[in-house]
Amino acid sequence: GGCIFVTSVPGQGTSFKIYLPRVEAKDAPRPVVDAEVDGRPPSGKETVMVVEDEDMVRAMTVEILELAGYTVLEASTGEDALRLLQAHSKPVQLLLTDVVLPGMSGSELSRSLVAGNEKIKVLFMSGYTDDAIVRQGVLDRGVAFLPKPFSLPELTRRVRELLDYP
Repeated sequence: GGCIFVTSVPGQGTSFKIYLPRVEAKDAPRPVVDAEVDGRPPSGKETVMVVEDEDMVRAMTVEILELAGYTVLEASTGEDALRLLQAHSKPVQLLLTDVVLPGMSGSELSRSLVAGNEKIKVLFMSGYTDDAIVRQGVLDRGVAFLPKPFSLPELTRRVRELLDYP
């Protein structure tokens, strides 16, 4: 019921992405998460734009954020995100974008958005390590980064941390 994506680039390495369906188990131990308050992951009411070209990853990310109380806009490309943001009347507080997207990259998208709105926060996500992305010149050192795959607590904690950061 899951799937595996394999990407291989000669001289750079191979990446395996494994997606498994969620299973509800009655006897499964509940992980302890230090960012949880009263047994719940961090939540919020802000608006988050999620830009991810892989449908399953985008759907899971949107579902997690909506369950945490956020208003979520979603797009599969940078160009679609820009069109959606122009049509959206309320401000967006956070851009959560994949680094590697078809057409416009996540870093190009973030530069376009930040140029028009310096208050928007940006959180990059990728299946590549942040160090590999910095070495390739795709991202600057020190940007907010969330490695994929991530868990519900990791996602909600990083989003909340970034939104709360002055």
